[in-house]
Amino acid sequence: MRLSLCLLFLFIATASFSQENTLSFKRKLKASASVSLNSNGIASIPAFSLGKPAIIASISLVKNRFSYDGTLAYGLDLRPWIIDNWLHYKLIVKPAFELRTGFNISSFLSEYTPPTEFIWYTQRYFTLEFAGLYKFSPVNSMSLLYWNDRGQEPESIMGHYVGLVWDRTELSIGKQVQMGLSLQLYYLNYDGNNDGLFFSPRISASLRKLPAYSIFILANQGIQSNITPFPEFQWNIGISYTL
Repeated sequence: MRLSLCLLFLFIATASFSQENTLSFKRKLKASASVSLNSNGIASIPAFSLGKPAIIASISLVKNRFSYDGTLAYGLDLRPWIIDNWLHYKLIVKPAFELRTGFNISSFLSEYTPPTEFIWYTQRYFTLEFAGLYKFSPVNSMSLLYWNDRGQEPESIMGHYVGLVWDRTELSIGKQVQMGLSLQLYYLNYDGNNDGLFFSPRISASLRKLPAYSIFILANQGIQSNITPFPEFQWNIGISYTL
């Protein structure tokens, strides 16, 4: 856990350092980071949801067509939940269309408590991604994503994820408030009866004078699934700060 905490602070420090030294890299390296506090940790695969408040830190480093996107997620007790490491490469870059591929090394951590001891259990995953993005305008886009997840432990699941995402990054509400909207429809096809169609909307709002701070609401609703018991409606509310 100490190593994970060190990585969390290293992510934030690296993002701040990279932003301050953008000119020294001749603007070839772009960096951004965010930290959010969530009332309920929700994962796209219901079995991996935390089900309690969480802290999530993310960093993005972009250079030409390559990018690294990392995420560390913890419960408020500072016990680790998710570690994500995405490497992306853009195969096609056009003004209105992008096609990328990616590879992810991730870990989902959960606790197991026998009668006389406490055990942390980690499931490691390798994920291959293909994703296409079409831009209707600078603030309006549609994405189609495909993931192939391969669990590395004997008990971990394997399967496919397909998601369709519509993003509207700027919706003006009066002169002071700016909102963003994301609507995601995704299908899971994993072994062990983990199949289903889900809908997940996200709404965010920020003040124009303080664009780095935002409030957001995220929800996840099962439409059809063979998961038993049927995944119940989940939602959370959170605050985010973006560097």
